[in-house]
Amino acid sequence: MPLLRSLVVATMMAAPVTASAQAGDDTIFAAFAANCLSPYLTADQAVDRIGRTGARLDYYDRAPASDVAPSQVARGTDQRPVTPGTDRRCDVAFDGDHGMAAAEAAIRTLASEGIRTLAPLPETHAAAALPGTTLLAARALNPARVAVVHTGTRPGPTGPETFLSVERLTPDASREAMK
Repeated sequence: MPLLRSLVVATMMAAPVTASAQAGDDTIFAAFAANCLSPYLTADQAVDRIGRTGARLDYYDRAPASDVAPSQVARGTDQRPVTPGTDRRCDVAFDGDHGMAAAEAAIRTLASEGIRTLAPLPETHAAAALPGTTLLAARALNPARVAVVHTGTRPGPTGPETFLSVERLTPDASREAMK
């Protein structure tokens, strides 16, 4: 766990990255920023707003904040099961190796939303770091809810892919993580 904490701290303290993403990648980063932290995002909106960027999308919301039905959308090649202890995932991926730019985009997004309070990484995500992880951190969304943000690169359908992911813990898992 100390190595993982070091990874998170080092990533969050890193100077701006000089390797830039392409314009299309910036559009995907912007779609993630504008949508993935919204508690009101629905599956249809995720497909419309994020899917049209060309990104691969893995999304579910089992406890929507609005009156829509729980949903799941997987428009990628790697449909993963629901992570235990979570009720929502918004995972956006695209071709290329821009993991540090993804971490910067996620950190900017969290800051712009006022989500700055670090939370302990829950047991369910303790082993989630991949070889290409650039950010893996838990943040308190509010006093009762925690989210885990994970960015980096991983194997994709045509080579390395960059990913940005946020998973919201259930109320019970959030309470457990905050102990």
